[in-house]
Amino acid sequence: MRLRALLDTPSLGLRLLGGEDELDRTVRGVMTTDLRDPSRYLSGGELVLTGLAWRRAPEDSERFVRILAAAGVAGLAAGEAELGSVPDDLVAACVRHRLPLFSVVEDVSFASITEHVVRQVSSERAGDLAAVVDRHRRLMTSGPTGGGPEVVLDLLGSDLDLRAWVLSPTGRQIAGSTLAGVGPELSAGTAARLAGEHLAAARSGRRGPHRVTIEVPGAQPLVEDGRRSGDGSAGATFSLFPIRHEGRDLRQTLLSDWLLAVEADAGDWPEERLDLLHGVTQLIAVERDRREAARTVRRRLAQEVLELVQTGAPPAEIAARLRVAAPVLLPGLGTAPHWQIVVARVEWEDGDVPGGPVAQSLLEEMLVDPGTFGPEPSDRIAVAHTGDEAVALVPLPVPDEPGEASAAGLHADELLSVVQEPLGRGLADDGRLTVGVSASVHSAEGLRGALEEARHARRVAAARPGRVCAAGHEELASHVLLLPFVPDDVRRAFTARLLDPLRDYDRKHRAELIPTLEAFLDCDGSWTRCATRLHLHVNTLRYRVGRIEQLTGRDLSRLEDKLDFFLALRMS
Repeated sequence: MRLRALLDTPSLGLRLLGGEDELDRTVRGVMTTDLRDPSRYLSGGELVLTGLAWRRAPEDSERFVRILAAAGVAGLAAGEAELGSVPDDLVAACVRHRLPLFSVVEDVSFASITEHVVRQVSSERAGDLAAVVDRHRRLMTSGPTGGGPEVVLDLLGSDLDLRAWVLSPTGRQIAGSTLAGVGPELSAGTAARLAGEHLAAARSGRRGPHRVTIEVPGAQPLVEDGRRSGDGSAGATFSLFPIRHEGRDLRQTLLSDWLLAVEADAGDWPEERLDLLHGVTQLIAVERDRREAARTVRRRLAQEVLELVQTGAPPAEIAARLRVAAPVLLPGLGTAPHWQIVVARVEWEDGDVPGGPVAQSLLEEMLVDPGTFGPEPSDRIAVAHTGDEAVALVPLPVPDEPGEASAAGLHADELLSVVQEPLGRGLADDGRLTVGVSASVHSAEGLRGALEEARHARRVAAARPGRVCAAGHEELASHVLLLPFVPDDVRRAFTARLLDPLRDYDRKHRAELIPTLEAFLDCDGSWTRCATRLHLHVNTLRYRVGRIEQLTGRDLSRLEDKLDFFLALRMS
């Protein structure tokens, strides 16, 4: 649609403040933002809606408009609710940069404008494109006549001859075309590779769609008209379109957002077809948000169980809550399941982004078998989060009849093999994911121990190098789980050898080396987080750790010495 068409709809409450000569610009989409620099979320052609919360001084307008103009947006609409009227400095900046500017009256919501523009942009395509988008919208609506992403992908295949898949950040297939004769499905390895390429491109700030050519066994190369040549001698080219939450810090959503992978090279597509695919991602985003909302009940169940376990509630109370959770997580279950606990932590080096919600979304994805199709298996996992930590309550069905095999439990190395490559690229050089897995337990009495076990395993994983690390309960069998059986005299000798020099020094100098050691280990050796927790300068922390190493003859950069200190503190 053209910008000038917005003025023909009085119900939108738009008033033109400048840029009358630019009203023939094409609007490809809408973005609502109050970020001071939204450039990473702009791909060009958007109508930007803003409440002006980013404006703190008149000079801010010039910088904001310059960023929008450089990104190639179609126009800017500013709400009057924040300041009462659009400031003159914003009007002047838009005139300088030839950016059309509208004001939005206070009683018109941005959501109304967004809905109108998306509807118009989608419905004004020429010929078959208009029909496709209209059918997409009808079939993606909720209700008995609606459909999910599969319907949209089927239409892309039948009407535009495009093979496409919706993938999770780990490369699991959320949806794919159900049409017969559209070719083989993506292999797990190819899907993981595509997810990794998408995450790497997004973290580098590149705008979508991202194009990548990879070798696919049995693939037929594309020729100029987008069809296959038939010699099977080349890889496949994919265009990756992000399906993301706009306007938020990329690190908060990158590891939970889906992507649309289309087997085609979008580099030379006409604008109409690119607009269509962007519209499709918006429709699929609605479905993603619906499924996100459906997880509320499972998350609440997990949170309630976690709180009962952590507060030392009676086992009978925990068991009663588990009986409520079991039918929700495993519909039709006849007997009470066994349970496993998985703990995950996502940390960013600057500490500005909370890791708990990100870890929660990641666990909900990681704990689904990557070979399964669709959303249903994720309905059997309940994940809570607190602080930077997420905790998953995973049910394992038990056999109905004696002699039947029980369900296999989760293993840390298997989880790691599924997610390490794509998530490692998404975490880039400033993020880290560590995971710990407990053994299965058969009753409510075992959940507290399982939670501690998973947390200990995660700390072991955190002591290892790498962006994505995991450890399982079996790696604790030689130390943490055996601590209660260590003879008292051995305990005393072990702890005295490591901790007595530090205690003596603390008594004489009030140096607080023991609290520093505990905090350093609890922060997984992170200098920045430990210094923040102790309210110290990093150099002061380094001095204290150096004193600890000097007094004990140990090296806190070595995993073995960290574990020795950890055990000594646990046994003291």
